[in-house]
Amino acid sequence: MDLPVRLASSLLCAALLAGCDGSVEPSEADLANARAATQEFGAELKGHLVAAIKASGPQGAVGVCKIAAPAVAEDVSDRQGVSIARTSLKVRNPGNAPDEWERKVLEDFVARNDSGEDATRMESWTVTKDKATGVQVLRYMKAIPTQKVCTLCHGKAISEPVREALAADYPDDRATGFEVGDIRGAFTVKMALTQ
Repeated sequence: MDLPVRLASSLLCAALLAGCDGSVEPSEADLANARAATQEFGAELKGHLVAAIKASGPQGAVGVCKIAAPAVAEDVSDRQGVSIARTSLKVRNPGNAPDEWERKVLEDFVARNDSGEDATRMESWTVTKDKATGVQVLRYMKAIPTQKVCTLCHGKAISEPVREALAADYPDDRATGFEVGDIRGAFTVKMALTQ
């Protein structure tokens, strides 16, 4: 498929994925809250990772992702009044596997990235109704592009100490082989609409 056709297909898919289910649009305040939660989670997690790498090398980051990341997600969720997590098409922790909507958004992010779109600006959202409560829920995702520091544990040339730590903590790890600029995954947020 040539570039203009791929780009048009990606834009159409992005438009479909970025919109909601047709019944309710999120307010700018709701979107701002979801964006703030992803920014806060990303900044806090990166701080923990950088500190662990400085203290004990890249293998120290493996423990951060296993222990600190869920705690940071819970803290940010509580502070922001949302539910936030990370997901990917290539997960390290099977508990972070994407649901159907998340998988489609991640595939769209990868296609858009492959077409040259700036991954740091990629986001998508939809509004769904919680079947149990009837509450309108905003589902929001923000792409996580692979940075150079990410390749220490998620790249193609991973050191032996990191490989050993990954094998011990994540025997079914699939989250390797990334290069700088690849879509590593996404932050995923769920929150009740305020309107």
